[in-house]
Amino acid sequence: MSDDALFDAPDAGRSGVGAGTAGGSLSDAVHAAAPLAVRMRPRTLDELVGQPQLRAPGSPLRQLIEGDRAMSLLLWGPPGTGKTTIASILSRHTGRRFVEVSAVSAGVKEVRAAIDAARATLVGSGRETVLFVDEVHRFSKAQQDALLPGVENRWVTLVAATTENPSFSVISPLLSRSLLLRLESLTDDDVRALLERAATDERGLADGYDVDAAALDHVVRLAGGDARRALTYLEAAAGAASLQAGAGARPTIDVGTAETAADQAAVRYDRDGDQHYDVISAFIKSVRGSDADAALHYLARMLEAGEDPRFIARRLMILASEDIGLADPMALPTAVAAAQTVQLIGMPEAQLTLAHATIALAVAPKSNAVTTAIGAAVADVRAGKIGQVPPHLRDAHYAGAKKLGHGTSYVYAHDEPFGVAEQQYLPDVVLDAAYYQPTELGAEAGVKQRWERVRRIIRGR
Repeated sequence: MSDDALFDAPDAGRSGVGAGTAGGSLSDAVHAAAPLAVRMRPRTLDELVGQPQLRAPGSPLRQLIEGDRAMSLLLWGPPGTGKTTIASILSRHTGRRFVEVSAVSAGVKEVRAAIDAARATLVGSGRETVLFVDEVHRFSKAQQDALLPGVENRWVTLVAATTENPSFSVISPLLSRSLLLRLESLTDDDVRALLERAATDERGLADGYDVDAAALDHVVRLAGGDARRALTYLEAAAGAASLQAGAGARPTIDVGTAETAADQAAVRYDRDGDQHYDVISAFIKSVRGSDADAALHYLARMLEAGEDPRFIARRLMILASEDIGLADPMALPTAVAAAQTVQLIGMPEAQLTLAHATIALAVAPKSNAVTTAIGAAVADVRAGKIGQVPPHLRDAHYAGAKKLGHGTSYVYAHDEPFGVAEQQYLPDVVLDAAYYQPTELGAEAGVKQRWERVRRIIRGR
């Protein structure tokens, strides 16, 4: 089940097709016993937390909602960023029926049934339907094809949500007929504002609890930018606080109740303070030191504290070149693939990818030869050792270049034995520079042997 299930209306479950009430939107189906995340669903675009690019005056989404235009939407973004909410707002403000199809369990039959019902409603009463398809990337090509008649004939206003890049997961005909909107991860400030609103709003906790700032900090960290998760933790913490308070006492939500609610121990980790830098430093040094167990420990601490997984992935990409280099040529592709996967799937699944990359880089042979090579080259340049490019290497593709001696004595390497020519490439001022000093570790041992032979040929030694 996806995190979006936390925002479903009671009568619009994930197992098939669900429809809103007569009012036409998920918001209208909310009752007092509904989850906090459902009760606090924004009713207007202005109440939506985060996504300023979508809420801006004159934005395509605002024009679509306020102008009541018939246009299908593809919403691409991480879990808990407002995809279901946008569909609900569109339905509510345009007075259209809201029907949801779960890509997890619905088949072609259910998709066609939903579209047929929308068509019948449109013909019978003139009322349009918003068809919300969550996790549309899970639909097969045939299932996505089944949506096309409803979209092309505007029997439905399709709002399809996905956490994966639609360019790879949604068929081209559906892409070309829909407006693609990218949703960004919520910031900590966004999540905090949402929690503070929920604590005082009549639809939420109605100012019935004392909420410690430290407890909010803890929930914000654990939520990891997911609004639903944050509200779910806050609701559970409120339940725990009520049980502890006793009759007649005003309940208090503190770090202890927040920990109990999330069923996790508090992690001493300040994303903007010393712990942030200390833990990421220990993580990188553990991978560099080839201790996979220690690296996984620090990775777990960061993930449990709500660290941005993209930050971790970026550091692994840097480490792949800085500390491994050509000792394992697959280290950098592994780190890049991990970063791309984290971007596509998000948490919590991304923790598997980060663990995969962390272990691979920790057990890989290590070399800092790339780091020292570029460092030495940069140092020479900064010291003013620049010099003129040798004449035979200069551009000779313009009129008059040969008269200047450009390129006239250049030796084409492919014409020489082994594809290597004896020739000066470096400027005179750094003629004897030897920046790259490969190690004999891992695959770089083979690189070392070849590079030493090649360098001797190039320099006539």
